[in-house]
Amino acid sequence: ALTEGPYFVDAKLHRSDIRSDPSDGTEKPGAPLRLALRVSRLVSGTCAPLPGATVDLWHCDALGAYSDVADPGGSTVGKKFLRGYQVTDADGLTRFTTIYPGAYPGRAVHIHFKVRSAAAGGRTHEFTSQLFFDDALTDQVHAQAPYATRGRSRLRNARDGIYRRARGQLTLAVTPAAPGYAASFDLALQTA
Repeated sequence: ALTEGPYFVDAKLHRSDIRSDPSDGTEKPGAPLRLALRVSRLVSGTCAPLPGATVDLWHCDALGAYSDVADPGGSTVGKKFLRGYQVTDADGLTRFTTIYPGAYPGRAVHIHFKVRSAAAGGRTHEFTSQLFFDDALTDQVHAQAPYATRGRSRLRNARDGIYRRARGQLTLAVTPAAPGYAASFDLALQTA
């Protein structure tokens, strides 16, 4: 698990396309990204799909701003862009449509996720972490509008302490998929 960070908001937005702000329908610009997360449970060394788990996803926009927070750079309180959750299907799968994240000072480009599930006996399990992007691909994406309008350098993965703790294991394998990109990530939770 990696840090939740200061920007988690339990917005309770059940949706797969998280690009827009539900209050006004405004869609955040950026390179489209389709992200599939498959959640399994690890029991006695064997992985099995974990259906019915809630998977929250949130990240900053192309210019480095998170929704629903008061930041020195400006308040987005009341906005809910780039936030949402899905419930895993029978195969433990969720699918989100979002954008390639932007950058902000002090962090490498990343997406946050939180998995919440109920186990037998009413116990709940929660796992929060972050997914990262290859620096070379981020350089290509961030050279285009709207990312390039920021005009500042971003932190490379190797200089991000949170990325280093993950030892590269949480780096997404992103592939081109018109009109943007696609990635998937499988994770197994030890729930017993």
